[in-house]
Amino acid sequence: MHDFTLVVPDGAFSSSVTLTMDVLSTAAKLAPRLGLAAPRWRVCGLSARPVQLANGMQLPAQRLSAASAGLGCWIVPGLAVDDAAQLESRLAHADMAPLAAALRRHANKGGVVAASCSAVFVLNNAGLIDGRRVTTTWWLASTLRRMAPLAQVEPERMVHEDGPIITAGAALAHMDLLLHLIRQRFGERLTTAIGQALLVERRRLQSPYMSPALMAPESKLIAKLTTHITSALPAPVSVATLAAQANMSTRTLSRLVSKELGYGPQHLIQSVRVNKARALLENSKLSVEEVASQVGLGDPATLRRLLRRRLNVTPSQIRR
Repeated sequence: MHDFTLVVPDGAFSSSVTLTMDVLSTAAKLAPRLGLAAPRWRVCGLSARPVQLANGMQLPAQRLSAASAGLGCWIVPGLAVDDAAQLESRLAHADMAPLAAALRRHANKGGVVAASCSAVFVLNNAGLIDGRRVTTTWWLASTLRRMAPLAQVEPERMVHEDGPIITAGAALAHMDLLLHLIRQRFGERLTTAIGQALLVERRRLQSPYMSPALMAPESKLIAKLTTHITSALPAPVSVATLAAQANMSTRTLSRLVSKELGYGPQHLIQSVRVNKARALLENSKLSVEEVASQVGLGDPATLRRLLRRRLNVTPSQIRR
């Protein structure tokens, strides 16, 4: 039985595929040195021919339907898509239905299924995320909420495990997913050794990378609100002011923003503040006090609390 099966559809994000192979190969080399069992893994595609990756590379793979039985973890790398329109077009291709069916059969037998980035949408096609808490590429979160209304989409998380379904965020969050899977099955010692060998740190959140303006790229409302908040700072911005700008009631505004982003307008205001504060800390020599003033916060202590709550970092950590 294999511990891991890398299930690779055509057009998969190349770095996620090769990263999986490199991490598992490293794990297999390091495990005996630690007196641990080495992970066993295989690469599978949906046909007998080599898989075509997104950048033109070809990857030899076993045929998934002919692969040996077992209840190990199946790993699906992200699809190389740039936006919601490309994603929906790719999900409509003929190979997606048999892939979803295979994933569903594996999960129904008691197997674990893990996916990162846009591959979480493939899990949705398989009916595997209804009623579950999941994460995905943060700028596709609003699309996933629309396509999977029964799932609880939490894009702030880097990796989310809910029963046998494990999901991860954008692109290189696939590394975080792999470390999570190895930690889960082979323990902390091997995971730590891999991190040391590959110079990889453990990351828990996508929050530090998220931009409110990009979280709902198709939404003119969110773009308009974000622009208004940004231009108004450091002056205080209220939900009532945003509602007036959008020519709607505060109740309607809250409902529409929550539908797009998964949180309300007050959270949006704070997110814009956090993003601007982070940019100033990264790209200017302003003091923490001056940054707090420019984003409309009363004092540096409030800024530190907000950064810790939203991004799990301190100003000094941002400036490293």
